Amino acid sequence: MGTFCSVIKFENLQELKRLCHWGPIIALSVIAICSTMAMIDSVLWYWPLHTTGGSVNFIMLINWTVMILYNYFNAMFVGPGFVPLGWKPEHSQDSMYLQYCKVCQAYKAPRSHHCRKCNRCVMKMDHHCPWINNCCGYQNHASFTLFLLLAPLGCIHAAFIFVMTMYTQLYNRLSFGWNTVKIDMSAARRDPLPVIPFGLAAFAATLFALGLALGTTIAVGMLFFIQMKIILRNKTSIESWIEEKAKDRIQYYQLDEVFVFPYDMGSRWKNFKQVFTWSGVPEGDGLEWPIREGCHQYSLTIEQLKQKADKRVRSVRYKVIEDYSGACCPLNKGIKTFFTSPCTEEPRIRLRKGEFILATRGLRYWLYGDKILDDSFIEVASV
Repeated sequence: MGTFCSVIKFENLQELKRLCHWGPIIALSVIAICSTMAMIDSVLWYWPLHTTGGSVNFIMLINWTVMILYNYFNAMFVGPGFVPLGWKPEHSQDSMYLQYCKVCQAYKAPRSHHCRKCNRCVMKMDHHCPWINNCCGYQNHASFTLFLLLAPLGCIHAAFIFVMTMYTQLYNRLSFGWNTVKIDMSAARRDPLPVIPFGLAAFAATLFALGLALGTTIAVGMLFFIQMKIILRNKTSIESWIEEKAKDRIQYYQLDEVFVFPYDMGSRWKNFKQVFTWSGVPEGDGLEWPIREGCHQYSLTIEQLKQKADKRVRSVRYKVIEDYSGACCPLNKGIKTFFTSPCTEEPRIRLRKGEFILATRGLRYWLYGDKILDDSFIEVASV
């Protein structure tokens, strides 16, 4: 009992609050529906347990579910790792290369960024994921990526079970007329007969689960492809954006310089090993990183400081001509604005007619930037 209590600490119990969010609720619901329906369809109507193939199939379904949930909860509860509060570089002169976070009262370590949702500076921050209600970063990047791999694979297996169940159960019930196809859902033509007939409710549930499985395979599979693309270059989503802005800055000012990303080890395999290790513990300590030859430990943070200064110079000032409530998907601003709302949980700015904003970048119907208020700036996500 004492050992059990030592493992479950107060901090761990506090982390359970992450489950009380629409992201984990939807994600876990999809996993539960697909897994449960796949097992029910397989055992009752497609591949019974008394056959060797049925037993192997059932074990594989359980295996998918366990591995998916293990990596999902690992990504959620282990977390990305946070820069210690009050952190400063070992050598005080290095602080000139770093940005200072007023919220955490600490310098931002290389590759770290402050997350408004977590309210902490995150080590090697990739993004804040609403589906795990946590950030993806240094400590949980591998678990998160494995979840993105296993979820589509499990859904493909489940989708196969759904399709074969409907095919085998409906094949002998189809009656073809000259111009119509009829399905007799009351007939149960199977030898031996199933304990529970494959009725209309079972057909509807299986069809619904098939839709979820296919949708998850496509959506999560695309996210896995994106993550692997940046992992093999030893980057994060944020760092890819910083690199794009660096090239844009150099081109805009026609500078005679080339930005070299400092953390690319020059080999995909070496980059891969920075995230995935046999021990499950990522390389490094999350504060200092191996760099390629010819680069500085703070090359990326120096570039960020340049971009921050350039942001003020190149920002465009706009005057607000209509009130905006700050709604995530405003219905009263037109259908196109509603459907092109950025897919992010970051807050929108509430605006009043006559106010001014400083836009740093924008989409066709949305702008990103700062709100000008009494000659100072309030940092925001999008307007």
